[in-house]
This record gives sequence, C-alpha cells and structure tokens, in this order.
Amino acid sequence: MPQMLLSRKAACNTHGQDSSYFLGWQEYEKNPYDPRTNPTGIIQMGLAENQLSFDLIESWLERHPDAVGLRRDGALVFRELALFQDYHGLPAFKKALADFMGELRGNKVKFEPHKLVLSAGSTSANETLMFCLAEPGEAFLLPTPYYPGFDRDLKWRTGAEIVPIHCSSSNGFRVTKAALEKAYQGARKRNLRVKGVLVTNPSNPLGTTMTRYELDTLIDFVVAKDIHLISDEIYSGTSFDAPGFVSVMEAIEDRQHVSDRIHVVYSLSKDLGLPGFRVGAIYSNNEAVVAAATKMSSFGLVSSQTQYLLSVLLSDKEFTRNYIVENQKRIKERHDRLVQGLRRSGISCLQSNAGLFCWVDMRHLLNSNTFEGEMELWKKIVYQVGLNISPGSSCHSDEPGWFRVCFANMSAATLDLSMQRLQDFVASRGGPNDGASGPRRQKKKPSLGKWILTLSSSDRISDRGC
Repeated sequence: MPQMLLSRKAACNTHGQDSSYFLGWQEYEKNPYDPRTNPTGIIQMGLAENQLSFDLIESWLERHPDAVGLRRDGALVFRELALFQDYHGLPAFKKALADFMGELRGNKVKFEPHKLVLSAGSTSANETLMFCLAEPGEAFLLPTPYYPGFDRDLKWRTGAEIVPIHCSSSNGFRVTKAALEKAYQGARKRNLRVKGVLVTNPSNPLGTTMTRYELDTLIDFVVAKDIHLISDEIYSGTSFDAPGFVSVMEAIEDRQHVSDRIHVVYSLSKDLGLPGFRVGAIYSNNEAVVAAATKMSSFGLVSSQTQYLLSVLLSDKEFTRNYIVENQKRIKERHDRLVQGLRRSGISCLQSNAGLFCWVDMRHLLNSNTFEGEMELWKKIVYQVGLNISPGSSCHSDEPGWFRVCFANMSAATLDLSMQRLQDFVASRGGPNDGASGPRRQKKKPSLGKWILTLSSSDRISDRGC
C-alpha cells in the first residue's frame, strides 16, 4: 500500500524495531535451537523470561481446579466474568496484587489498592505514564544502559523524547548527581523540556539494585527540578543477593511531601513468569495521575478471567511466601551457573544481585574498541556460535564490548551447551585475551543482509519523531 494512504505515525520509522535487540530475535526465529530437531540452531539468550518456577505455579493450579475452572465455592462465575468489566479492575484482584507487591518488598511498605491502575503489562503502564506526564516533544531522562524496548514503549506513540543519563563502568554504572545534571542541561540545550526521570530498579540490563544513596540522589534531583520520577520495578521479586532491593516507595517513607511526583510500574511478567497474561500496573499517590491513567486503561485492560484466576492465586499467602523464596533461590543458582560458565571462557561480568540476565564484559574480545567492533563480534556470536545475545549498543551503552546475556528462559542443559559453544569460540580465537592487543587479520566474512550492516549506527542514533 502506498505510504500516502497511511497515517504519518504508521508510515514513519520510530518504533525501534530495526535495533539489533529485536533483529537478533528474528535471526533466532529463523533457526531456533531444539535439542532433538535442530541441535545446531541458535540458542535464545536475548529474552528475559523466567521459566525457572513454572512447576510451582502448575502444582498450585492442579490443587485449585475451581480457580482454573472459573468457579467459586463450586459454582460457576463465568457469567459475571464474561459480562461488562469496569476498567477500574476487580477489587479482589487489586487487593491481592497490592498485598503481593508489599510482600515482595518485605512488607516494609504498604500499597493501597485504590492507587493501583491495571494495564496490559508494563509496556502499557510505561506508555500510559508518558501520556499522563509529558506532551509530545518533552523529555524523560534515562540512565544508560537501558532496556532497548523503551525506545518503542516511551516514544513511538506518545511523541516523548528520551535523553540519556550517561553512566560509566568505572563506578559500576551507578547514577550520580553530576550525570543527572549533565543530562538535564544537555536536554535544555536542545530546547527540550524535561518532565521526569525513569529508572529500572532492579536494572535492566545491569541486573543490579539501586542503592539507597542513589534513590535519595534521584529524589532530591526531581524535587529540585520540579519533575517526576518513574521507577519501573518489574524485576523487584528477582533480587537474590545482598544488598537487596529497596523500592522507591520505601525511600520516600519519611518524605511524603514528594510522594505525588513518584510513580511505580510493576508487572507479573518477570516475578511469576507470566508475560503472556499481560498483567501490569501503575502505582501512584498522585490522584490526578491515577484518575487519568484509569481512563486510559480502557485501551489495554486485563481480562476478567485472568484477574479472577490470579486473585485466587495471589491471595494464597502460604503459596506466595514459599514461591518468593524458592524463585529467588532458583534465580541465584542459575545466575551462578552462567557466571561460572563465562569464567571458564575467560569472560567476566558486572557483579549483579537481581534480574534474569548478566551484563557481560567482552571488551577484550573486540578487534577494535569501537561499536563497529562490537557489532562484528555480535554477528560472529549469532551466526558462528549460535547464541542470540543483546549487544550493549542496543541498550545505548556508552562503552563498546558489553552484552546482556539472559539465563532464566532455558533449561540448565541448554545453558551449559551455550557456555560450551562460547568456550569453543574463544578457544578457536587463540585464547580469551586474543584481540586485546589490537586488530587481527580476519577471514573473509559471509555476505550478510543489509539490515545488519547498518546496526552499529542505527542503535546509537536516537530516533526523531515523525
């Protein structure tokens, strides 16, 4: 269809789908690994799914057939669930979700159900907050590296802009007051009005939790600039090691005068491993934001039967307590398995304590300390090694050679195979330090599609609105 027959939004290329983050998935889908039918296929290590505790949920479902069968005390509730749904959500589910969010935070903070707005996943929640807090052309500051999907979630339909807060490996990519101020002033020079800061805590892709000092720095900054702070806490239940997860809601416990500018995004996609259920939420003390977001939620509701099933599951306190502990234990075990596998190849990663991935340092494997060198290495890992991992440039990293590697969306055997493949690849190059002393003579590379030849620049350039 000619583009002249499409809307301006449909015809423009600001979705971010041409990022190597998404294109790596496409290569995986063309040649997916299967231990029986395609043992040489690409192993998907670019997908942050939690498949480690499905058996716990499946066991609960088998013990509670009424919830699965849409029954209450043996009687069908199909009719009431199938009819009109108020976009405020089912009260029983909102209470159960609010209680679960508090439980994940050690009950150090309490969430009130009437301040929750349900959404079809955290993607919808983050976009809704952009619509509520920013006009097209206004900006949010995000620490780098950040989740590649934010280029789509925050910008594509809203017209908002992202301005990076440049963080460095020299301090573990921690957010500093100086970096915040530099990003803010940089936005001002571009004539962008800054409306807020958005952080992921625990961080995607770093796999680290924010310190209390960082949270206090962020809160002081948004108060001083009279802007908002969004804390995407979708990975809050994945924290498996010290120092532990501290929610922004806990950080403002004694600072209630700032509470109306603090907003939390949450989802059951990572902690319960239910991305297909599309259950997300916004939590805010700002009544105007809650009211506006609730109206907008009619464009992305969570189905009534999903809310009903999960209200029963999350109301089972014995189950949720045991699940949280066991899930975190399994994540730590799988994390440690990945780290040990990487070490056998002479590869290290940022010390992490949360998330479903590691931020892996392959700088010593680059043939040149550039993003072109990073893309060259990434292509080899995808095509020669058969692993889809996410290059740091897709996460807007300032330093070439870092990669996000996921570990919770596969079996232990598949993870071990991926590490063996990587070890063989590094060994074939002459050792883990090969490339550190300078460029090597390269064999002629196979012809690649045009899309992959332009990735090193497209991942680094911020999209402009159409």
